[in-house]
Parts: sequence; C-alpha cells; structure tokens
Amino acid sequence: MPDFKISAALEGHSDDVRAVAFPNPNVVLSASRDTTVRIWKLVSTPPPAYDYTISSSGSAFRNSLAYYPPTPEFPEGLIFSGGQDTIIEAKQPGKAVGDNADAMLLGHAHNVCALDVCPEGGWIVSGSWDTSARLWRLGNWEAEVVFEGHQGSVWAVLAYDKDTVITGCADKIIRVFNTSGKLLRSIKDSPEVIRALCKVPSSNPTGAQFASASNDGIIRLFTLQGQIVGELHGHESFIYCLASLPTGELVSSGEDRTVRIWNGTQCVQTITHPAISVWSVAACQETGDIVTGASDRVTRVFSREKERQGDESLIQQFDNAVKESAIPQQQVGNINKEKLPGPEFLKQKSGTKEGQVQMIREENGSITAHTWSSATQEWIAVGTVVDAAGSGGRKIEYLGQEYDYVFDVDIEDGKPPLKLPYNVSQNPYEAATKFIQDNELPIGYLDQVARFITENTQGTTIGETTEQQPTGADPWGQEHRYRPGDATAASQATSVPAQRPKVLPQTSYLSIRSANLKVISKKLAEVNQQLVSSGSKEVSLSPSEVETVQALCAQMESSERLKESATVETGVGLVFKVATAWPAANRLPGLDLLRLLAAATPLTAKLDYNGQDLISAIQSSGIFEPPFNVNNVMLAVRMFANLFETEEGRSLTAGKFDQITSIVQSVTTAPGNTSNRNLTIAATTLYINYSVYLTTGGRHTSPESSERALVLLDELTKLLSNEKDSEAVYRGLVAAGTLVNSLGEEVKTAAREIYDIQGLLNKVLAAGLGKEPRIKSIVGEIKGLLQ
Repeated sequence: MPDFKISAALEGHSDDVRAVAFPNPNVVLSASRDTTVRIWKLVSTPPPAYDYTISSSGSAFRNSLAYYPPTPEFPEGLIFSGGQDTIIEAKQPGKAVGDNADAMLLGHAHNVCALDVCPEGGWIVSGSWDTSARLWRLGNWEAEVVFEGHQGSVWAVLAYDKDTVITGCADKIIRVFNTSGKLLRSIKDSPEVIRALCKVPSSNPTGAQFASASNDGIIRLFTLQGQIVGELHGHESFIYCLASLPTGELVSSGEDRTVRIWNGTQCVQTITHPAISVWSVAACQETGDIVTGASDRVTRVFSREKERQGDESLIQQFDNAVKESAIPQQQVGNINKEKLPGPEFLKQKSGTKEGQVQMIREENGSITAHTWSSATQEWIAVGTVVDAAGSGGRKIEYLGQEYDYVFDVDIEDGKPPLKLPYNVSQNPYEAATKFIQDNELPIGYLDQVARFITENTQGTTIGETTEQQPTGADPWGQEHRYRPGDATAASQATSVPAQRPKVLPQTSYLSIRSANLKVISKKLAEVNQQLVSSGSKEVSLSPSEVETVQALCAQMESSERLKESATVETGVGLVFKVATAWPAANRLPGLDLLRLLAAATPLTAKLDYNGQDLISAIQSSGIFEPPFNVNNVMLAVRMFANLFETEEGRSLTAGKFDQITSIVQSVTTAPGNTSNRNLTIAATTLYINYSVYLTTGGRHTSPESSERALVLLDELTKLLSNEKDSEAVYRGLVAAGTLVNSLGEEVKTAAREIYDIQGLLNKVLAAGLGKEPRIKSIVGEIKGLLQ
C-alpha cells in the first residue's frame, strides 16, 4: 500500500477541532471547541480544494460528531453534534447556521463526549460525562434506552450492529449491551480509562470484531464475547480516536501528535502532526481517505491516491511545519541529554519499527525528535524539544520543575489546597486528567478543572510570546484558588475582574518576533545545499555567504537590536536574496529572517534593493501574486508590521500606506486565504501599528490621518465581518478602537454611520466571542466611545 499524504489543510476554526466525520468523498464535517460545526465541500480538484459553511454555532464547546445517511424523511441525512451544553443537535446539512435544528435531543446532564449511528437499526447512541449512555430512535427524539451502571464518564460508544451497543468508560471497563439496555458482559482487560472504540472489519487478519484504545497508549482487539486477540503497541501517550478503513486496516490518533495506520498488529505508517493533540480521525468508506482534527485548529485530509493528494507545495509545507514544530518537554518526559546520541546516529542506525521515535542531541545542544519511516527507510525530523512552547513570562518552580502557572485547588475545608501545575504548551484536558489521577479525585471533576485552566490562561497562545499580545495575557488566573464541584467558587474564580484596565487607545507598536533562530538558520543551510545539488547555483549562496547569514542569526539571538555594520548590511542583502530570488516553495527561511530583521535594524528599511525600496522590491518578487504561498504572504505582512519598530521603518511604511494597504487587502480577501488565522493576525497587527502611528506624535490633527483612518476602518470592518478567531478579532478591535478614540468626530461619525462598527460589535458578541473577558471588555469600550 502507498503511504498517505496530505490532500488539504482546512483552516477556519478558531479553537481545537475535537471531532470529524467523512460521510462521502465530497464532504468533510468538523466540530470544534469554538462552538461551531462546519461542512467542508470539495469545490475543485486536482489538487483538492474545499470551501466551508457553518452548519451550527452554539454557546459551548462541541466535542462529538456523527453523520446519519439519507432517509426518505431526511434526504440529505443528518449531522448530529454534542458537547458541553448537554444537548445533542440533529440538523440537515443544507440548513444554514441560523436555521432551526431538525431536533434537539435532551436528557444528558453533562458534556456529550461520544456519538455513533446505526442506520440499520434506525437509532443513534450517545455517551456523556454524566456516567450514562443513551439510545435515541430516529424521528422519536426521546431517549428510548438509558444504559446504566457506569462508574465514570462514558468516553466512547459504538453502535456495533442493530442489536448491540458497546461502551467504553473512565472506570476502565468495556460493557456490551443489547439495545433493550440489558448488560450482556463486562470486559475488564484495560488498566486505564477507555477513550475510543471502533468496529474491526471482517477482512482484518486478526479475527477481532472490535477495538478499544485507552490512556495507556495501547489498542486492544477483542471478539464480541470479550476475548482479547491482540494488542497494538506504538503510541506514546493517550489515544483519543479509532476508525476503520475499507481495506480492513485500523487508524488511530492521539496525544503523541500522531495518526497511525495499522495492518493487523503492525503499524505501517505514522503521520506526525504539527499540533499538541490529534483529537479525532475518521475514514471515508468509499475512497479510503482519512480526515483528522487537531489542537492547532486545523482539519486535514489525507489520501493514498496521487490524484487526490495536495500539490508538492502543500506537501512540503506540511512536512516543514512538522519538522519545525516545538515539542513541549512535558510531552517527552525527562531526558538525559548526556546519554542521547548525536546526529551521526541517524546515518548509522536504522529504526526497528514504523513510528519509532529517536531523540538526538544536536551540536548546538538542542534536542530534536525523529521518527522512523519503514516505507522510505529513513529517519524523519518531527520537531525540536522545548522547555515550554509559547511561555513568555516568569516561571514558577514546583517539585523541581518550572511551570507557567501553579494553581491552588481546594478539595476539602480544613485541608491544605492541592497544587495544579500547568504550562501553556500543555493541553488543558491532559493537565486536568493528570491532576485528577495523581490526586485520586473523581473523574467528574475533569470538565470543571479543564475549563478552569482554559479560562484562567486566556490570551496565552501556544507558539507566541507575551510580547505579541496587544495588552498581554491575563496573569490574574495565577492568583485564584479553585474548588471543583462548587459552582459558586468556580464562577468567582473565572469571572472578569470588576475593574478591568482600559485598553484604548493603544499607544505602543507591536511586533511579531517569536522564532527559533537555530531552526531557521539550519533550514536555510539545508535548502541552500539542495539548490546547489540541483544545479541552481545562480540563486544559491556561497559557503561564506551562508556563514554570514548564520552569524547574523547568532547576533539576533543574543540581542533584539543590531548595531549597524558592514556585516549586518551584507547579511540583510543576502537574506533579501533568499526571500525573493529562491523558488517560492523555498523562501520561508529568508522571509522569516527578513521579518525579524525589520524589527532588529533600521538598515532593513534604509537599504537600496536593486534600485527599489523594500516594499516595492518585495512586491516585485511576486510573493503577492496568485497562486499564493500563504505562508510566504503571511511572513511578508508580518515584516510590514515589524517595520514600525524603527524610525526608518515607520517612515517607509507611512510613505507606502496606499501600496501596503492595497497589498494586504488583496491577499486577505483572496480565495483560500480568508480563513488563515496567522495571515489575519499579521494583518490586524499591521493595522494596530498604523493606528498607533496615525494617533500619536501630533499626527492625529492631520487631515491625512483622518483620511487614512477611514481606509483602515473600511478594511477592518471587511476583515472582521466573518472572522471567528478570537486573537484576530481582538487585534482588529484594538486597531479600530484606537482610531475611533483619538481622531475626532469625523472618524466617529463615519464609524457609526458608514462602517456600522456598532453592528460589527454586535456580530462579534452574537458569534460567542464575547465570552472572552478581553473581547467583552474592548467591545464595551468601543461602544462607549460611539455613544
């Protein structure tokens, strides 16, 4: 069998994609913690391209999803989704987001975390944290059967056949019921919480009838009578989801960032994702393609068939994202650096099995992870181990380790609080689960503890340092004490402080500087060598030029600002060459360095680039022309924003206002780019900086500032009108609010009457983004200014 390769990366969700479904070759479904369910339709091929519509948008996390095929009553089928609000929604795919659901299934008392359908029997089954599973008859919409006896959350349900339901529970027991609710047998072969179940196709060589997966990272194969017939070893952490392929193979996803394909008991392919968690995986039974949902907010489609795979650019982008991803130290456990082999190991030793992970101590002291591919017989880089990805502030020591937060958790009056350590690189549910297991607490606390972590680390984004956030993350969560099970205490612990500081007007420029310079430098050298080997010496750098760029990277690593020198000037010119003259698929390291240099030295804005200024030279290189490489575009827009860090950069961007805003408008509204959160965040950061520039230094009295403010308001209202990502929305509101606050009645009147900012604010709140304290607060500030 050929390997799966990425077909499409579907971006649009603003929070973890918790569940996916693949009902037919032309449609993918996804459910997210951003409260929405989305329908992704294949609109063109090859390469595959999708566009989405929002099927439903609620007020709480969506954690489970299932598709019921067409019936005479519902010719389009039904999308079932459930989540934190305890309600299961049934809705036909053709209905718009504002249309009423076809049915609302009421009965569960807690988060609905699992769904499965049985078209042959005319029913669906659900599992919940309320310790029950329920069977619902299609058209009746009442819980016909309640499967009881569970001593913990029912994490997994399987509609095995029209007469049989199987459940997997946090009490470590698999239960087999008939559809009247009678318990047929209990299977107690798992030492850990059961997280996933799936039916094993009859063509599977093991003879198993169903599979289970649990928190010990092992997949177990069973007969329906409860006999264990095999174990699948390979995952290195929690397994969250299982699915079966029409080939008879199984596919699994989990907390170790991987999706694994299993033929019998052997792992035949490992697909590492650039995310902390791969929450869900589903298979299309017609094509054998798979879809995944992950914690990086992206839904991805993979195929074994070349005609359904993405183009080389997309495949390379995915591979690069995996190689350059940061792996939290907590995810790999304690590592003795001194005992790790060096890079020579990768050339001298082969792996022993598919998906085997090997840590390597690089010459610069960093630790990189590599996984063995049986298909290509090589080690593949899958990331760099970091102490705490995305952590940017003071660390707190607890039990010999450093954390971003250490919360106090009161369990019982009169007893000292328990400590809940947390790093922002962790998944909140993983941290909550470990806390509960370490302290032998009831699993019923899990949702509350995870929600507490999420709400008290608002604004902290994995992969970004605190300098990237307009008003900083809210550290006030560190000072709260939490009592699980106490609704009043939970509410108090996660509420917005009564006197939240005002944000508007923004008076300082923002830059996006988070980067791993060692990785960028190494990547640039690798790609340069590839260009040399392929005969493209006319655009490649000489060995001495590579050394110059690497020396420049080392200087930036040790200092935010670079002193002007001939070496720095030469280095900037070489980086510009990489960013503009290399093939489009290879420009990322150059553009990444150029956006860092824009903030680090005024030379970036001052130099002559082949007779052109920086802005015109970048535009002339074709970066902003279709077909877009969205990562190249995003880094170029980040560079525009970072130019505001120097006086020369501000002068350049002010003089190129019309040119830059025209560029940004064209790329952010281009098909395929509109749902890219990183691009939107880069654009809104740029608009914040323009807003600060126009409203400070006495420029707020200039007629030109008012004219430019109206251009920015126009762009911001268009950009934010359908935006769901909370970080992008927040930054856009900071920019708009700063303009409204500081540029007089003309701008205020235009904001009210021409651009309907009030309507935009109401739309933001209606979309559920107002549940974030910072967004609710800034919406209130802007509304106050418009009165």
